[in-house]
Amino acid sequence: MDERLNKYDDKMQKSLNNLYTEYNSIRAGRANPHVLDGVQVDYYGTPTPIQQVANVSVPEPRLIQIQPWEASMVKEIEKAIQTSDVGINPTNDGKVIRLVFPELTEERRKELAKDVKKKGENAKVAVRNIRRDANDSFKKLSKESDISEDDIKELEDEVQKLTDKYISKIDSAVDEKTEEILKV
Repeated sequence: MDERLNKYDDKMQKSLNNLYTEYNSIRAGRANPHVLDGVQVDYYGTPTPIQQVANVSVPEPRLIQIQPWEASMVKEIEKAIQTSDVGINPTNDGKVIRLVFPELTEERRKELAKDVKKKGENAKVAVRNIRRDANDSFKKLSKESDISEDDIKELEDEVQKLTDKYISKIDSAVDEKTEEILKV
């Protein structure tokens, strides 16, 4: 692959990775420890991810168990989860915090499926914007240097192939996540 295309390939890959990260935080009725990725706990004055102050496990399909390494962190972790957008109320027995994921209603599943499609569309827009930026930079390149129109056309075709590849990856990610959410 032309080294001029590498940076656009990287940017498109980052857009796809960002989509995967967003999808990990969507609750699909099953316990997924990634829903806690964005939750920060006040650990001696420093915002710290829950995974760094506790053991996070999934003992049952709809239960996340959080066992802090220090007993004093139970209240802090509980408070952080309550103020986050996880949407689940934690319960604790003084040593362990449990998050019980309720079964999703049909209406909520459809809502989440729409959200998944919207996030997918946003990722496609990002990839198309990267393609546009690439094509603009190739046009500038043709004016600034003695590169032939055929070479520019070839670069634009390669960028289009990259775009198509990432759009299809995004489509399959959207389909997989939608299927996962709608599966009862």
